[in-house]
Amino acid sequence: MMTTVGYAQSNSFLLSMRSQSIEKTKAPRAKWVASSSSSHLRASSVSPSSTEAFHRVDYGQAIANDGMNEESSKKKKKRVFFLDVSPLCYEGNKPSSQAFGHWLSLFFSQVSLTDPVIAVLDGEEGNKLRRELLPSYKAHRKSPNPGKYSKRPHQFVEEVLRKCNVPVVRLQGHEADDVVATLMEQAVQRGYRAVIASPDKDFKQLISENVQIVIPLADLRRWSFYTLKHYHAQYNCDPQSDLSFRCIMGDKVDGVPGIQHVVPAFGRKTAMKLVRKHGSLESLLSAAAVRTVGRPYAQEALTKYADYLRRNYQVLALKRDVKVQIEEEWLVERTTSNDSEVLSSFFSTLHG
Repeated sequence: MMTTVGYAQSNSFLLSMRSQSIEKTKAPRAKWVASSSSSHLRASSVSPSSTEAFHRVDYGQAIANDGMNEESSKKKKKRVFFLDVSPLCYEGNKPSSQAFGHWLSLFFSQVSLTDPVIAVLDGEEGNKLRRELLPSYKAHRKSPNPGKYSKRPHQFVEEVLRKCNVPVVRLQGHEADDVVATLMEQAVQRGYRAVIASPDKDFKQLISENVQIVIPLADLRRWSFYTLKHYHAQYNCDPQSDLSFRCIMGDKVDGVPGIQHVVPAFGRKTAMKLVRKHGSLESLLSAAAVRTVGRPYAQEALTKYADYLRRNYQVLALKRDVKVQIEEEWLVERTTSNDSEVLSSFFSTLHG
């Protein structure tokens, strides 16, 4: 069962605000930032040039020719943001309402602006199927704590997002990652450029010319765009290879053990070399079944533990066939008039 939280304003109102929103984007915007030592929000003027400079930052370092030029070459294809909410409700491994408010305020003021945003939360028993395949999958995760709110965690998060005119999708039996992957593909097919807002590296497998990630950097307390260009520079291979590499090396954060747990000599360099050569995990395993593809320890690992690696693939691969359809009303420009009041009230409640 899907829960969709609507807008605080009616659809007709949102449509009527389009022209006004366009005019607003030409003027300097108020930057609302959560202070770590205060419950209040700090407002300052953000000029278009400073916003542009923000988009030119990758992991805290300036980039000479990044996605801004790529955007121009794409004739400014319309963007739609997919907000992966659950990871933002943590500070490290600890649930944190303060962290959610901080990242949301920065996201609205510096990243999405008036572009449409679709928020996605994990559904009840969303990881059940993956847990059946691998009991250690996300076994260490704690549920977000509502703090001073008496409601269940997802309810107060949804309330804040709804008041900020963000639709929320929460699908029982499905993880947010799979729902995002499905909706992202639908948006791209409609001609949009999809931007996934999340710290989850699982989404790197989706990166393409029309799919980017924007990542919250805890050390710098800012969001940073990560594009296909950045992926190529970091890994020197295509994103399609990312999933295969992670299936071999595992994912400690998600509780997915890698091949080194059973064959310690099988390291990152060996895995990357083989994935680059064969292109995908399945191609690599198929080749190893009929001929030698590497050193004896690697050859033995790929033949003896092929099922182990295929199970990792089933766990880590994002599904793009979830039964959910993107709605036209989710793709309109977001009305931002409620943001400052809603976020100020949220932080006041936390520190009240």
